[in-house]
Amino acid sequence: MRYFCFLLLAMLLLNSCYNPERNCTDFKTGSFEFETYLDGEVVKTTFTRNDTLEIDYYKGQADSSSIRWINDCEYIAKKINPQSMMDRKALHFKILTTQGNSYTFEYALVGDSKKQKGTAVKVK
Repeated sequence: MRYFCFLLLAMLLLNSCYNPERNCTDFKTGSFEFETYLDGEVVKTTFTRNDTLEIDYYKGQADSSSIRWINDCEYIAKKINPQSMMDRKALHFKILTTQGNSYTFEYALVGDSKKQKGTAVKVK
């Protein structure tokens, strides 16, 4: 029993020391690809981002958003030329983990608790 308690304590200590890799500054600028399911099919969005601007390319259409970084891993994106009331709402993005040339992120409308996740791959 003592051995089991020691083993359990050791496992808890080792697990609490684990922090996922977050080299967010490597992903603040560049060109990226993001794939997701939409209406039962996989669609690809590419985007280019610098410190203040993100340009998304989806189905041959470009869309620009202003970027305001909250910290190295979080930013707010707001469409520059919104076409609808929904487009007027800003999105909050948070980089959760990074690995190699990709990062996992979550995003939601600012103030909305329903978050979605995705993975983007840096291509340049």
